[in-house]
Amino acid sequence: MTDTGDSTITVHGTVAAGFEGVREEFAAALAADHTEPGSQLAVYHHGRLVVDLWAGEGIDGDSLPAVYSSTKGAAHLVVALLIQDGVIDPDRTVASYWPEFAAEGKGELTVRELLAHRAGLIWADGGFGIEELADDRLVAGRLAGQRPYWTPGTEAGYHALMIGALTGEVVRRVTGRSVQEIYEERVRAPYGLDFHLGLPEALEPRYVAIRPAVATPEQRAEAAANPLDLDSLTALAFGFAEDPPLDLVALANTRAVRALGPASVGGVGSARGLAGMYAAAVSGLDGLPPLLTPETVAEAGRVRWKGTDVVTARTDPFALGFEAQQGHYPALGEGAFGHSGAAGSQAYADPVNGVAYGYTRRRFALPGGAAAENERLSAAVSEAVAKV
Repeated sequence: MTDTGDSTITVHGTVAAGFEGVREEFAAALAADHTEPGSQLAVYHHGRLVVDLWAGEGIDGDSLPAVYSSTKGAAHLVVALLIQDGVIDPDRTVASYWPEFAAEGKGELTVRELLAHRAGLIWADGGFGIEELADDRLVAGRLAGQRPYWTPGTEAGYHALMIGALTGEVVRRVTGRSVQEIYEERVRAPYGLDFHLGLPEALEPRYVAIRPAVATPEQRAEAAANPLDLDSLTALAFGFAEDPPLDLVALANTRAVRALGPASVGGVGSARGLAGMYAAAVSGLDGLPPLLTPETVAEAGRVRWKGTDVVTARTDPFALGFEAQQGHYPALGEGAFGHSGAAGSQAYADPVNGVAYGYTRRRFALPGGAAAENERLSAAVSEAVAKV
């Protein structure tokens, strides 16, 4: 292990020859962040680990932070595998697999539309507590009879806390098994990935608790000047319209959530685990072949609908349950796919360039989603790959 750093931060870990600039960018990005984020960065290139770095108080390369919505990448890798197997047809209706879903005018929605966050099921009447959000089957049961918040298929809006339960119920109806079980048997265990949907009790000592964001004076002023409308779809989708509002830090730091691994937000893993999952998907890992065929890889990153998200008000196109990445990181190849997470995590595959990227952060970044440093880190990775 090598250590580099300046007076404010020490970076631990290793990089392969040609990737020294990534380590320098990692150190610079974290030194500029005075919130003590506690971060890990891992990158695979054609299945070889070329970046393995960490920095910050209380975190090392083997630490397991919560990764929030980066979990959705694991859930939808399972869906992609089942589509590849011919077990799920994305152009069939959800209700053809899950008849109860047809209630309240949802009968014509296809699986593909569901994966693109077009169902209108961003929450349910009566709300959910943290212990309820840990249970995908309970959430799915409530959503089956829920009236959607827009006509299904007409709009797209981020189903932040619901999508994994919805797509997971399709998986369960088709296979009789949960997303978590299939992920463990087909993805995590064979490839030895340190990214879990359901953290075993024996690994709890490696969990590092998520810490709340630390806002700058400018960010506090911005929030005060533009308070969240509690009647908005945004407030609804993230549980902020509840009384009291959903505490996202407490959500991850609740053992029941980590133990059950709800497929929207309950994953726990290292940056190596996140990047390793995408390497396994598109390049293969440790002598094992890639999980996905070239045809499925292309489908995983193919966007079928573009527009403004009615929940986030951003243009964030979804492909086969994954976020399309090229709009966020222009240096990536066409068809790059992955998913970010609330505390600042980011993970993706760039199949054109053979890159699999994983980043974790234990302190919430503002304003939310992938932390801003991912832009400069991803650019440094792309620059290094172009030269090696």
